[in-house]
Amino acid sequence: SADFSLCLLLEQNTELTTPSEKRITDYSTDLKVDEIGRVVPVGDGIARVYGLNEIQAGEMVEFASGVKGIALNPENENVGIVVFGNDVAIKEGDLVKRTGSIVDVPVGKALLGRVVDALGVPIDGKGALQAHISGGEGAERRRVEAKAPGIIE
Repeated sequence: SADFSLCLLLEQNTELTTPSEKRITDYSTDLKVDEIGRVVPVGDGIARVYGLNEIQAGEMVEFASGVKGIALNPENENVGIVVFGNDVAIKEGDLVKRTGSIVDVPVGKALLGRVVDALGVPIDGKGALQAHISGGEGAERRRVEAKAPGIIE
């Protein structure tokens, strides 16, 4: 039969592959699962979000509008998110996605003389922080919420 002939041909010449076989062998089963919540109420720069059961305090989230926020007080049913930016773009029922990262900011010599926002993004019109992009000196990042050093050591 034709199927048997094709199998023999493939066994004899392993270099011969069809486009379908190539797609099968190159197929990746990597899955990325996002935890999504929904905005319940929002106002005064705070959004209450339902459904982010595994979120950590200090974790960055992203709203459907692209606005970012930080989780401050996870509770059983919902979490309070401080909105970084204008909360007018956020409506009740909007989706919110966990980023999985605790809020951190760039630190080091690349920031000397620069004006940055609360997330370390330059707002002085002088372009990106070059040392951070190239991975050079000053490319270190530190968490925003860190334990203060002791007074007496």
